[in-house]
Amino acid sequence: MSRLTQQMDFILAADRLKTVQRQTLLADGTRHENSAEHSWHIALAALVLAEHAAVKDLDLFRVVQMLLVHDLVEIDAGDTYCYDEAAQAEQPAREAAAADRLFALLPADQAARLRGLWDDFQAQASPEARFAHTLDRVQPLLNNFATQGRIWRAHGIPRARVAARQAPAFTAAPAIAAFVAELLEESVRRGYLGDDSEPPVQTP
Repeated sequence: MSRLTQQMDFILAADRLKTVQRQTLLADGTRHENSAEHSWHIALAALVLAEHAAVKDLDLFRVVQMLLVHDLVEIDAGDTYCYDEAAQAEQPAREAAAADRLFALLPADQAARLRGLWDDFQAQASPEARFAHTLDRVQPLLNNFATQGRIWRAHGIPRARVAARQAPAFTAAPAIAAFVAELLEESVRRGYLGDDSEPPVQTP
């Protein structure tokens, strides 16, 4: 198999990311987004919001690359709802197996480079990975707020659980963390999020 054929096969395989439905709704509330749309949206967010990163010499190109590949594993592993604790426990093994298969479709040098980006994102080992994680978590927050917390309310999610998901922002982008804190307070005031005094609800 030629190098170009391998690359084309990988690109074609990546098309399946468009079929993976996420819990998050589009901001207009008309339907759920898919994982390819999510990846594009946060890659665009990186271009717009990079100035707010705590690390001023951030490698923005590396951030964008991470965001474009971070969810490719969902082609095999599916999307895991971040508040589903049972599914979260199984997620690392499912996604690692998917990464092994999908990145191996590429020529060896590109497979190693893209897998390295994915591994860094998972480990949050670099400032770029931590900033990428921040954007990955803020985008669903924005969409949930825009849709009046429909998904949060459907699962009975209290503010504390959402706030915990936003923790990477406090070190990766303090200005974004402050914005998130205000948005969470407003979400509670409007009834989009449950109050922290409410017992946590397990996702079915």
